[in-house]
Amino acid sequence: MNIQKIAYYIATGVLTSIMIYSVQMYLRNPEEIAGYFESVNYPGYLVYPLAIAKILGLIAIWGNFSKSLKEWAYAGFFFDVTLAFAAHMVAKDGGELFSIIAFVALMISYFLGKTVRT
Repeated sequence: MNIQKIAYYIATGVLTSIMIYSVQMYLRNPEEIAGYFESVNYPGYLVYPLAIAKILGLIAIWGNFSKSLKEWAYAGFFFDVTLAFAAHMVAKDGGELFSIIAFVALMISYFLGKTVRT
């Protein structure tokens, strides 16, 4: 395996780990997460749909079913990570570091995924 392919899998793994961590938080503590969402002016009812969307996005990326589906999954994660960063900055809770790490992993995974055969 070449270095680009290794970097792709590491970045995609990091992104996956962060998304799975957030999904398990959403499903284990939905009331707490909904309260947090509402404290930064996001609707609390987004907890379950966002958890499902993250799971489906990961399946689309790892499953590699179609190019357009994978593109939409990356786009969804881009918006999710960007809005999460903004929410953590507003809340001043220190969570923006994970958003930055997820953003970097997302960009590496996306761009290397276009150049390497997965």
